[in-house]
Amino acid sequence: MTLNRCLPCLLLLLPGGSLIADWPSFRHDPAHSGVAATKLPTKLEILWKFEAKGGFDGAAAVVGDTVYAGCQDEHLYAIGLRDGKKKWHYKAGPFKAPVSVKDGAVYVGDGDGVFHCVDAAKGTKRWTFATDGEISGGAAFSGDHVVFGSGDQHLYCLTREGKKLWQFKVPGGPVLATPVLVDNKTFVAGCDSVLHVIDTAKGAGLKEIELGGQVGASGAVKGDVLYVGTMTNVFHAVDFKQGKVLWTYKNPKRARPYYSSAAVIDGKVIVGSRDRMVHCLDAKGGKPI
Repeated sequence: MTLNRCLPCLLLLLPGGSLIADWPSFRHDPAHSGVAATKLPTKLEILWKFEAKGGFDGAAAVVGDTVYAGCQDEHLYAIGLRDGKKKWHYKAGPFKAPVSVKDGAVYVGDGDGVFHCVDAAKGTKRWTFATDGEISGGAAFSGDHVVFGSGDQHLYCLTREGKKLWQFKVPGGPVLATPVLVDNKTFVAGCDSVLHVIDTAKGAGLKEIELGGQVGASGAVKGDVLYVGTMTNVFHAVDFKQGKVLWTYKNPKRARPYYSSAAVIDGKVIVGSRDRMVHCLDAKGGKPI
């Protein structure tokens, strides 16, 4: 499945007759593997195009027969997966954050700093939660709790009813990335150039790991290792249990920042960079493949 970004239309490209597995949140799953079960052929077909008055900057979510996408035209849309027809729209601030869907509810933050919970079937508001900064990252889930970051330098954890359980401050912020959750832990970094390992039950910091650069991308986890790039042109593999960087990779010819998130599969880490290249690295040692 391919869904476009940063254009005033949403495209669905698939082989004719293919089935799509659910993609309910940013990077597919809590560990942000970035890997889908759907297999694609070399040649894709455009099945439909949905046009809006603003750009679709954030990643869409696909659950059942519906695509959910936030738009810069200040609307959240529910679109039929097969025909591209609008099911409903929900008015709020401009959306550039990715959308998450769980248990019949759509979760997404907007550019005005408001986090929204919307009924997935009806498109009606269940609740909202206001922060003091733009929300550009998506939501993740720890049991019945929802976790997301804001430009106000905080990571928030709310109940499914929208009540705040805790907030964790990242000095210098903002928290741009979508949280990755593994084993009751979440990970966040910002302009402080430090990866914070946080207990999702209490919102308490467990470890701080120096990355040597600001982070704008979300991490991906496989086992005890988190993979993430920095704005200082370096990509890291971090053992978050031992609290140390295992290896780093830097393009020897044209190093540029990493704003995109990695995918991890079959012992490989695949990530795009501002060097206009996609890099495939050995997950154990960081050597380019």
